[in-house]
Amino acid sequence: MARDSRQEGPGGLLRIEDCLDAAGAVVLPPGVNLISLIDRNIANVGATVAYRYLDYSRSADGDADEVTWSRFGVRLQAVGARIQQAASRGERVAVLAPQGIDYITGFYAAVKAGTIAVPLFAPELPGHAERLDTALRDSEPTVVLTTTPAQDAVLKFLASHPHLPRPQVIAIDQIPDSAGESFVPTELGMDDVSHLQYTSGATRPPVGVEITHRAVGTNLVQMILSIDLLDRNTHGVSWLPLYHDMGLSMIGFPAVYGGHSTLMSPTAFVRRPQRWIQALSDGSRRGNVVTAAPNFAYEWAAQRGLPAGGADIDLRNVVMIIGSEPVSIDAIRTFNKAFAPYGLPRTAFKPSYGIAEATLFVATIAPAAEATAVYFDRERLGAGHAVRVAADSPDAVPQVSCGQVARSEWAVIVDRANGSELPDGRVGEIWLQGNNVGRGYWGLPDETRWAFGADLRSTLADGSHAAGADPDRPWLRTGDLGLYLDGELYVTGRIADLVTIDGRNHYPQHIETTVAEASEIVRRGYVAAFAVPGGDARDGARLVVVAERAAGTSRQDPRPAVESIRAAVARRHGLNVSDVRLLPAGAIPRTTSGKLARRACRADYLDGTLGVR
Repeated sequence: MARDSRQEGPGGLLRIEDCLDAAGAVVLPPGVNLISLIDRNIANVGATVAYRYLDYSRSADGDADEVTWSRFGVRLQAVGARIQQAASRGERVAVLAPQGIDYITGFYAAVKAGTIAVPLFAPELPGHAERLDTALRDSEPTVVLTTTPAQDAVLKFLASHPHLPRPQVIAIDQIPDSAGESFVPTELGMDDVSHLQYTSGATRPPVGVEITHRAVGTNLVQMILSIDLLDRNTHGVSWLPLYHDMGLSMIGFPAVYGGHSTLMSPTAFVRRPQRWIQALSDGSRRGNVVTAAPNFAYEWAAQRGLPAGGADIDLRNVVMIIGSEPVSIDAIRTFNKAFAPYGLPRTAFKPSYGIAEATLFVATIAPAAEATAVYFDRERLGAGHAVRVAADSPDAVPQVSCGQVARSEWAVIVDRANGSELPDGRVGEIWLQGNNVGRGYWGLPDETRWAFGADLRSTLADGSHAAGADPDRPWLRTGDLGLYLDGELYVTGRIADLVTIDGRNHYPQHIETTVAEASEIVRRGYVAAFAVPGGDARDGARLVVVAERAAGTSRQDPRPAVESIRAAVARRHGLNVSDVRLLPAGAIPRTTSGKLARRACRADYLDGTLGVR
């Protein structure tokens, strides 16, 4: 990212220095929250663009819908007033709308009104009705915000699920500006809940994380400092769904310092990933630009998003956050190779670690650093020890560094058996502490006490990663496994995803990589490995591999591929694959953020519905 044109903003806007105490710790000033920051933007840069949405549903070239900070403020007040007429302070307001300016308006208006925003999605999102049903039953919203085009689908969904609460359904775009005259200003307490962030459901049914105003503000400042987004001539480009924590962050950070973000829908990206690349290029020409996506998006863009011959693409000032799952060095290398001719810096990629329970952001590499991988012995890693080996070792597995933990946040690696901190090089559960950590799980007091109330029994005498943390505050159990090496954090996988057979732990992503490399029939990135119970009580767990077929292979005989997969897994992992399923594209369930939903895939396999629905 270019540094020579760093711009200071107009007077009156928030300065990041205002959010740091004398020791440099992140401490939000009293009364600073996203709504007060938006008010500052309205007062000081009201005529500038706040959000731009590229709508490809009406035109292949994309129609740009823009809103200035001043206009955004008018709409927030109008929608907020309408919400106040239908819901009381602290009640939930769900957003079931398509991606776009109205969605952003609805989310922030719910927060401004003193209610708790619940960012969800319109019912037409295929394959995720169960997740929507779960979130609505759990949050019990008094109001559902939608848009006129989606209103019938929302009403139909609610009517077809009679067990759901009966909220008032309001179309955001039908509320006149004049409604804002009745808005009642509401004080937002720093430790009041801003919104419920529902988890992706990759390893368990979705649950709502209570994110406070303090947590969201703190985390945005942490992200800005870690990724060096201090230049006000920095804006965001994103296709991520706004109900996803990473997608919300892309509309959050412009509010902090009066910048702007350009958005498009996930569908627009998937259909033509070059749209994302073009938007990044357009932003790069005007200043610095930041984007974020999981592994598959960068692989998809490298495969299908290359510019046409002679296209004038400029990626010189782009920063790319890659996260949401263990980061793939192959995804980074593939994208770098494809887009290096367009000026993409080698320092563009920022492998990062985040989790909804911590609002989002936890760690990333330094602004001037390049993404790197180290290689560990696979078997020793499964046993909890990080032993470095040469890249060409037959047992080598790459792990990408997620760099340093954000300022005023702490991450320790813990032995789950006794709650003690483990030394560098040992694999354990990642525990977190900081003001960015959420308050708990909505309506789940027992799970909240377990996950958000962990007691760190002992720390390392030397080199503890808990140094500076509050000894009287509890820690958050993330459910993620990781380790430290040379001061940098590595995330190895989810505890719930581990494949445990004959007493040995295997990371599913390692098995899945082996499967993808074993046959050209396999669609890379669309493989799920998991364990299922044996045939009777005396049998141990069995390994099952499910893979989608690559394009153009539907008529190929699967038997040679199955044999190759079994042989490769046995050779590299010492495991017998009990069952191999090769299925059409789209058969493996994925979360709303695009991650493999291994839990759902395993459940479908066990009940016999995998590939049927």
